[in-house]
Amino acid sequence: MEKSCSLLIHFDKGTPALANEIKEALEGNDVPAKIDAMKKAVMLLLNGETLPQLFITIIRYVLPSEDHTIQKLLLLYLEIIEKTDSKGRVLPEMILICQNLRNNLQHPNEYLRGATLRFLCRLNEVDIIEPLIPSIMNNLEHRHPYVRRNAILAVMSVYKLPQGEQLLVDAPEKIENVLTAEQDPSAKRNAFLMLFQCVQERAINYLLTHVDRVSDWGELLQMVVLDLIRKVCRTNKGEKGKYIKIIISLLTAPSAAVTYECASTLVSLSSAPSAIRAAANTYCQLLQSQSDNNVKLIVLDRLNELKSSHKDVMVDMIMDVLRALSSPNLDIRRKTLDIVLELITPRNINEVVLTLKKEVVKTQSGELEKNGEYCQMLIQAIHSCAIKFPEVASTVVHLLMDFLGDSNVASAVDVVVFVREIIETNPKLRVSIVTRLLDTFYQIRAARVCSCALWIIGEYCLSLSEVESGITTIKQCLGDLPFYSVSEESEATDSSKKTQQANSITTVSSRRPAVLADGTYATQSAASETAFSSPTVVQGSLTAGNLRSLLLTGDFFLGAVVACTLTKLILRLEEVQPSKIEVNKATTNALLIMVSMLQLGESYVLAHPIDNDSHDRIVLCIRLLCNTGDEVRKIWLSSCRESFVNMLSDKQLRETEEIKAKAQISHSQPDDLIDFYHLKSRRGMSHLELEDEVQDDLKRATGEFVKDENDANKLSRVLQLTGFSDPVYAEAYVTVHHYDIVLDVTVINRTKETLQNLCLELATMGDLKLVERPQNYTLAPESSKQIKANIKVSSTETGVIFGNIVYEASNVLERTVVVLNDIHIDIMDYISPAVCSDAAFRTMWAEFEWENKVAVNTVIQDEKEFLDHIIKSTNMKCLTAPSALEDECGFLAANLYAKSVFGEDALVNLSIEKQSDGKLSGYIRIRSKTQGIALSLGDKITLKQKGGS
Repeated sequence: MEKSCSLLIHFDKGTPALANEIKEALEGNDVPAKIDAMKKAVMLLLNGETLPQLFITIIRYVLPSEDHTIQKLLLLYLEIIEKTDSKGRVLPEMILICQNLRNNLQHPNEYLRGATLRFLCRLNEVDIIEPLIPSIMNNLEHRHPYVRRNAILAVMSVYKLPQGEQLLVDAPEKIENVLTAEQDPSAKRNAFLMLFQCVQERAINYLLTHVDRVSDWGELLQMVVLDLIRKVCRTNKGEKGKYIKIIISLLTAPSAAVTYECASTLVSLSSAPSAIRAAANTYCQLLQSQSDNNVKLIVLDRLNELKSSHKDVMVDMIMDVLRALSSPNLDIRRKTLDIVLELITPRNINEVVLTLKKEVVKTQSGELEKNGEYCQMLIQAIHSCAIKFPEVASTVVHLLMDFLGDSNVASAVDVVVFVREIIETNPKLRVSIVTRLLDTFYQIRAARVCSCALWIIGEYCLSLSEVESGITTIKQCLGDLPFYSVSEESEATDSSKKTQQANSITTVSSRRPAVLADGTYATQSAASETAFSSPTVVQGSLTAGNLRSLLLTGDFFLGAVVACTLTKLILRLEEVQPSKIEVNKATTNALLIMVSMLQLGESYVLAHPIDNDSHDRIVLCIRLLCNTGDEVRKIWLSSCRESFVNMLSDKQLRETEEIKAKAQISHSQPDDLIDFYHLKSRRGMSHLELEDEVQDDLKRATGEFVKDENDANKLSRVLQLTGFSDPVYAEAYVTVHHYDIVLDVTVINRTKETLQNLCLELATMGDLKLVERPQNYTLAPESSKQIKANIKVSSTETGVIFGNIVYEASNVLERTVVVLNDIHIDIMDYISPAVCSDAAFRTMWAEFEWENKVAVNTVIQDEKEFLDHIIKSTNMKCLTAPSALEDECGFLAANLYAKSVFGEDALVNLSIEKQSDGKLSGYIRIRSKTQGIALSLGDKITLKQKGGS
């Protein structure tokens, strides 16, 4: 078994020093050479060399040296050499060292005394320490604080040894005297730490005696005081009140570290509203005063925890939290907005939205590179505010519409989606939004934004003036017809393909198939590239018109949207325009535009011809305008809007259900004891103590203190490792906690003999690592032993732990080996359901390189039932809306998503079809960034998908 190590130095094994060279250098008189040789000796020893021949050389030539560096290196050498024999007795030559150590402890130089005392802290051999105790105790009264603080630490480490209390009977009393008289902050802290760790009662007495002066103590001592309070309050909850007063007094300490610790201690000990408010205030002050981004992120995490457990207190702090948006760091801003959005109430919504609006305006003036991303975050935040509280929409919607022409496509898309939702949910704002949209439409430069804006124009232009303005705006943005001249076409036909590609500004077609919303693939042409990925915005001049510029890049998907919008506007014009002549004029103009787009798509001017989908859509619009029927009119003018309304209500319903699910809290059992606080004695209790008592009782009553796992769940984690007929029976209880797996192994000796040197040897496969080396145990006949093994996990994949139990019995010469059953670590312990937007899902799906395709093979015959079975088996979240999964059509496509504790994303697409014989067929595709998660999830699905049992 490897021995413990208290010293670690990086060592390059490429050029190992020879023992003879080291020996020669140590015997010489050259001090720098001696120092170098000592360093090499220490490094070799740390890397497993023994160098027994050096010991006497060091005793003869290094021990007498007066150089401080050499003496320090000598202490490091003594720290790492073996000081005992195989039976644990101290080696006789160590007596030579004792005298040197005693001389060092009485040396006139403070550094040597302090360094030697530090060395003694790491010494466990009582036989070496015992003769030095008088010298250690004398150093407690040395004039220099460096010596005193190290002497206190040496006394503490000696006192902690198995026979320490016999060696230093009067140590606690001496240290308490030192603590009272000491002026040096570090020495004072060490003295209090010694009392806290060795004789806790004395530390508590000292603290309560000097309770009024705690706020004047040094930062180091205050931190130890907080540690003591935490420990005492956990073991003795009745004493909590008087200690909370001390914590409250320390909240105003000048040290940021102390105030942070105070706040976290206060939250862990008390649930009283005034205590939580004080802690939240402290966190908000730290958020403002600290410039380090890491500190801000940690403080925001603490505030986030408070938000989940004490939302009512945090609601009052919302404006203080919002101040963190002044930080330029995007992660801090994102975390701040996430916290704030969950604390919004009707009382504070106006203030919050006003702050967010100011921030949005700031992003326009600043030159920061991340402004676009920050602006997008703010727009999304305002969007969610306006959905929760529709009355604020009127104050923000016009400001945000200025961003429709923003160069950052993502934030412009967010704005147009926000406008689309607000125009439906706030009927009062419809007229002003439509007017503003028509005024600013020419500024829009991105195809995706144009598509959405055109849909809004087509659906919500209702009055005669609005419909006419809509048609005029689209005509202006398309410019003069035709889209190209005959001479241009003949030039394009004559020129070679290369020149054609160079002259025309085109979107480069990608060979990679795009993934559509239902999880199916589409081959990406130039047009679909513009539709599904971030579009390439061609900056045409304002006179040329934005729609014309985009059409000339080959974006025929947008052309189809223009055709549909014009069709809706003409159909509506027929209803609101009494003059038949005007209607016919508008219809012919619209038909001319559509025919021109088809001509452009079939000409040689562009590198890519029009795609079939867009072509069919435009032709449909032409046919419709030539021959309109009432049934078709109803579909175009009302069914589209109805679908959109259904989508919005479905989204709202899902959000409400999620909030309800989060709000469910545990309740107490019917036979639990109720403690009535009104009947308690209030004598001598402060307001805070009373509040704390009430909150504790409340928690007890609502069952918040009872967080025990289900017993049946615990039993499922017990794994049998050996057979019942084996001489040694073993079973393990597996606890998985994020990055650690703890195996609690119970080993039972079933023989009538004593088993010696029994050792549990484990090995791992996958991304699992054993933390400690196995130890040897002696097991009496028919007795048992609990052995704990810690294993570190570094990624989400199925791992295997295998091993054996080795032992020696008195009547058998050889060691006996019992092979253990394998322990499989389940990937389900590391992944949890998560939510992401459809756009984010599709982006990740395109980026992730690892795919695992599993063919469906199940006895389940219902598509929805099979989907539910897969969701339950894989612990994932279904992103596809329930409304999209309703009805019977014999086909089902759904997207599932989960996140691992290591931050990895797991994407699953399920596409199944019902065959004529009633069986389900299809594929489950899994994608992830790492191979492990894709393979492990695939194995899990293959194992579980059968169902029916």
